Amino acid sequence: MDDDATLLTRWRDGDATAGRALFQRYFDPLYRFFATKCDEPDELVQTTFLAIVKARDQFEGRSSFRTYMYQIARHELYAHLRRLQRTRLFDPNVSELRDWVTTPATRLARNESHRQLVEALRALPVDQQMLLELHYWDELDAAELAAVLETTPGAIRTRLTRARTALRERLAEAAALPVTSSDEAIDAWARTVSR
Repeated sequence: MDDDATLLTRWRDGDATAGRALFQRYFDPLYRFFATKCDEPDELVQTTFLAIVKARDQFEGRSSFRTYMYQIARHELYAHLRRLQRTRLFDPNVSELRDWVTTPATRLARNESHRQLVEALRALPVDQQMLLELHYWDELDAAELAAVLETTPGAIRTRLTRARTALRERLAEAAALPVTSSDEAIDAWARTVSR
């Protein structure tokens, strides 16, 4: 199986099969990324892939293709949420998704623990939710997260600490985890129930 960089190079050189292979590789993770945040995950996956097609020659390889894809997905999500605004201002640092949308993915959670995790994540500001989901579900490290969120790895570590604290508080409010759970225990639990 070719790695992302090889597929991207072949796609840029005109190999449509390589482009399709790259998109097939990332369709499910990208769909999951949007399904927990909006009612139109299909539409946003499509707009993200279209944006990647338009910008494929601009990718300079300073990060992984996956990181680049999530960076574009983040911008597409923000644009979508801004379009949804009516009288309220969307701010990704404080706006909670549950105030904007409800999703079939949330309503049809696989089990109670997964439902509790998704609900607790959706109670967080968008940036915190996105950060934790990419960290737990896609296992992006601090450097990759920094590229997606366009900041530094040090800032990401600080944001992760704050996001974990906020998640712990939401889970404690829902009685999903004991208040004394450590970050490591929450990380292990979130990774287990999110799969």
